[in-house]
Amino acid sequence: MKITRLSILTILCLAFVCGCETLSPNNGSQNINTALLEPAINPKISDIPIPAGLKPVYKESYFFENAGMRVGVLKYKGKSNPDFIVNFFKEQLSMNNWTLLNIIEYNNRLLNFEREKETCIINVEPQGSTVTVTISLGPKSQQDMANKDRPSKRDLLK
Repeated sequence: MKITRLSILTILCLAFVCGCETLSPNNGSQNINTALLEPAINPKISDIPIPAGLKPVYKESYFFENAGMRVGVLKYKGKSNPDFIVNFFKEQLSMNNWTLLNIIEYNNRLLNFEREKETCIINVEPQGSTVTVTISLGPKSQQDMANKDRPSKRDLLK
């Protein structure tokens, strides 16, 4: 009888210890989410990193570059938290001299960035446990670039 009670007590203690281990905030799934925030090599657009773990969707992507212009739509899919993806792009693109203009959030998250001569729109679309990220890159319109060089009406009235 003592052996049975001791065995049951030992099994309950082991179950409790193992059960608490899975509740730890540093379990395997947390490490996977953290790994997705690491930049992966993006051979197409070197100044717009992609979170590691997202895979390119080649059939729905294109990219063109010549001496003074880059144009493309690149699509990626993978498993991640959309909020992690948004934070990743906000951090990484600012490190590459992109300026965040705005973020529009509904079911999708739409991030608008600009640089001297280019605009970049990133659409983060959750689909169950997967996320589709579409990056659209193109030149600013000639009018936008011309307006940037001219003083605004507000500046002229000062």
